[in-house]
Amino acid sequence: MSVDAMFKTGTEKMEKAIAQMKKEFASIRTGRANPIILDKVLVEYYGAPTPLRQLSQVSVQDGTTLVITPFDKTILKDVEKALVKADLGINPSSDGVVVRLVFPPLTQDKRKEICKDVKKACEDTKVAIRNIRRDMTDELKKLEKSENLSEDMVKDNQDKIQKLTDKYIKIAEENSAEKEKEVLTV
Repeated sequence: MSVDAMFKTGTEKMEKAIAQMKKEFASIRTGRANPIILDKVLVEYYGAPTPLRQLSQVSVQDGTTLVITPFDKTILKDVEKALVKADLGINPSSDGVVVRLVFPPLTQDKRKEICKDVKKACEDTKVAIRNIRRDMTDELKKLEKSENLSEDMVKDNQDKIQKLTDKYIKIAEENSAEKEKEVLTV
């Protein structure tokens, strides 16, 4: 592996860590209705667990209600069961045609609790980024021995690795701050 390949791989891994954090943030509930929280809900459909969003149309109504319209009306009860089983903290209500999920306004305590989850996800991402930095540094040491890199070149590359790490940690912190602001906005 060359130094360039090591940087390319390290950058890709850090990008993936940020993408994973953003995906986690998307599933964290805020005061507004967001169809993304249904991504993990699986409905038993003809004996196979199937993602809810493949079996129905999901729309946001008045900012606080998700309306789930199954393509196959016979699975309405299965959709309700799956939503209860998913433990979203919201009870589904059905009128025989659609299922509604009404998001209650978040209390201040709940908002603070959600912010803790956001901070934890950010911290986990920062740890992952630091682990990638450690792997890159280890790889650089191997390259130093195998390719007889000069001390200056090793030092320069270590600085580049640190700058890359700092950049992605800053991105993680900015995303976290943005999500916390979104959660705390009433």
